[in-house]
Amino acid sequence: MIDESFQWRKEYTVNDLTESVLPKWLFENGALFLHGYDKEGYKLFWFRVKHHTRDPKQQLEKKKLVAFWLEHYAKRDHGKPLTVVFDMAETGISHIDLDFVRFIVNCFTDYYPNFLTKIVIFEMPWIMNAAFKIVKGWLGPDAISMLKFTNKNDVQEYISGEYLPPHMGGTDSFKYSYPPLVDDDFQTPLCENGPITSEDEHESKEEIDVDTKETGELNEEQNLNQKKMNSVEQISKSEETDKTEIKPKNAKKALSTFKGPLLHISPAEELYFGSKETGEKKCLIVLTNVTKNIVAFKVRTTAPEKYRVKPSNSSCEPGTSLDIIVSLHGGFAASLQDRFLIMAAEMDQSSGAGVPELTQFWKEVPRTKVMEHRLRCHVIESSKPSSLTLKENAFNIPAKTNEDLHLQLTHLLQINKRLQEQIDRCLWFQQLSVVLSLLSVTVVAFCFYLAYTQRS
Repeated sequence: MIDESFQWRKEYTVNDLTESVLPKWLFENGALFLHGYDKEGYKLFWFRVKHHTRDPKQQLEKKKLVAFWLEHYAKRDHGKPLTVVFDMAETGISHIDLDFVRFIVNCFTDYYPNFLTKIVIFEMPWIMNAAFKIVKGWLGPDAISMLKFTNKNDVQEYISGEYLPPHMGGTDSFKYSYPPLVDDDFQTPLCENGPITSEDEHESKEEIDVDTKETGELNEEQNLNQKKMNSVEQISKSEETDKTEIKPKNAKKALSTFKGPLLHISPAEELYFGSKETGEKKCLIVLTNVTKNIVAFKVRTTAPEKYRVKPSNSSCEPGTSLDIIVSLHGGFAASLQDRFLIMAAEMDQSSGAGVPELTQFWKEVPRTKVMEHRLRCHVIESSKPSSLTLKENAFNIPAKTNEDLHLQLTHLLQINKRLQEQIDRCLWFQQLSVVLSLLSVTVVAFCFYLAYTQRS
């Protein structure tokens, strides 16, 4: 299988497949793309069969498109499983292409094993029943259980309506278009005081003014937080109380850090929210700039109507840390399907860090220079969240005070880290001084010994 996989990757030049290599019409056609999640939180790989026609001349390029999407996803999400959706609405005999279907099946069984969770087949015409009996033979007995034949009445057993188009009985308003490449459908979330500025090329001056105002508010808030550092004792007590009740497993996950080339991001993988019953609706993301330049960043989400993020589009000074507060809006609850994307890119020292400069920067920065990191949501059913979850009304304290305490705690942890580094340096110098002192004493003693022997 290893040998066959290498041969296959060589034949289809999988490692070198990019948008520029493949014909543009393949992407414009919209037959294959990634979009949305199923009820278990797995990414959906759509095959719109009505947009596919059997043509031997185009077969190799279409197969390369399948390989492109699978490799693109594999590199980005590190092997997280997929759910394949065959949307067979409005299809007929002209769309039957068993060779192409077999290629897709082989990709999952041979070249990307353990990627496939299930195959959802929507409204398969009766005329294709015989064809899919052959497909079952290719899948083998273990994989047959992955086939889910559905229609408008039962497809929502596997995929919620928010990720289903209207013709499948859903409410998803997504319309496929190219360019740009359809990705995770990450969108700009709401900030604390409403929608942030549009990142469209025709951004208006009024929107920029709104963002400037919000950035000013954020800076004001950060200055206030600095002044509140004198409440160290209260924070320590509060943290001690939390630690006694937090499950070690959750605490470990929450405090883990993703160490990227531009930013260190904590938590590394998951944001912990409470269920509707527990009521935890806020989380903290800590970004640390590990470069010598300003790093611009922005946060996007697959559910912009649910979340408010502050700040969602800003910059981080060299060697400093910055806190991002993610909060659920209104009566919404977090779900496993929700994702967050943090994008970061290094700015030149000469570039400004204001809202207009950031807007222009994101229009011009090459995609190859953008660091991306994804976070998924985790819903905690227990009464206590992880240490990086900000719980409203904890210990009957107002939400604002609780938020401030956690922000100050994060600053304290950063200060503690810097102090530890200074202590380590001092210890190193101390040990070096001791060694040098001993060496000096030895040299002096040896000199006295030589002088004494010469006199004798």
